[in-house]
Amino acid sequence: MASPLPPCTAVIYSALAIVALLLLTATAVNASQGDKEPVYQDCVTQCVRTNCTGARLRGFQSTQAPYMALTGWTCRDDCRYQCMWQTVGLYQAEGYSIPQFHGKWPFARFLCFEEPASALASLLNGLACLLMLLRYRSSVPRQSPMYYTITAFSLVSLNAWFWSTVFHTRDTYLTEKMDYFCASAVILYSIYLCCVRTLGLKRPGVSSMVGVLLILAFTSHVSYLTFVSFDYGYNMAANATIGIVNLLWWLCWCWQNRRTLPYWWKCGVVVVLLHGLALLELLDFPPLFWVLDAHAVWHLSTVPVHFLFYSFLIDDSLHLLNTEKTGVKLE
Repeated sequence: MASPLPPCTAVIYSALAIVALLLLTATAVNASQGDKEPVYQDCVTQCVRTNCTGARLRGFQSTQAPYMALTGWTCRDDCRYQCMWQTVGLYQAEGYSIPQFHGKWPFARFLCFEEPASALASLLNGLACLLMLLRYRSSVPRQSPMYYTITAFSLVSLNAWFWSTVFHTRDTYLTEKMDYFCASAVILYSIYLCCVRTLGLKRPGVSSMVGVLLILAFTSHVSYLTFVSFDYGYNMAANATIGIVNLLWWLCWCWQNRRTLPYWWKCGVVVVLLHGLALLELLDFPPLFWVLDAHAVWHLSTVPVHFLFYSFLIDDSLHLLNTEKTGVKLE
């Protein structure tokens, strides 16, 4: 009978399987079936020619709601939106499956929100993060060794959720880049947070060196996507790889401290949930009621995780503070 795998080895194999699944779904989204359809392209061309010049354009601008103008919706954008639904209607009438347009499913616009459910979910994640940051700062004295590192991590996370909300409200060249880059920043800072907690408290030089390497990695990542190629597959591969490193690192730390830290399970549950819930992206179904797709479900499912994660951070920070006061060697 084969011997069971060591815990960390089993975790590694499971994590690699998740990476493989994510990478298999990584595809470029420069064009999709819907926006390649001649009927869609002809509709947009005719709409722009008819409605987006001269007196008709001025009429459109004069009747456009202020919140639409402030979020950058143009006459051409409105043509693309209307023609998208015309094309969807033709697909449904012929019994074909719903196509994507410009790499995205068709969503029913609500006010200025291009993807209402995902925008709301991102906002809720940001609010949960902010609420728990305030609770952390009120519960943990500044003298705790991890206080400033965790505060900085929270600010990086808040920035990412802000841009995620903006991107799902209005998808533009700038908001897409900021959403992707800020998400990568959170993943990389998660590695730094893990490094400081597991190694840096005893070996500050190690965490400083890792921090420099992570900054260089982030700079290279952003530079490649900006100046070479905005490759969606590469971006997913890079983020999935760093995320798996983070998962393995935390789980191995949890295993090593399971007998000494009674709250270790909170950290384990959080990292498993965060990476497991990311698999919801694999569902990739047309939005229910033209609002709720797999991406929105994923973001909504992560909202409660913030509360458990910060509960762990509070417990651990107070433990480290008490350990430091008593002169006991830090774990």
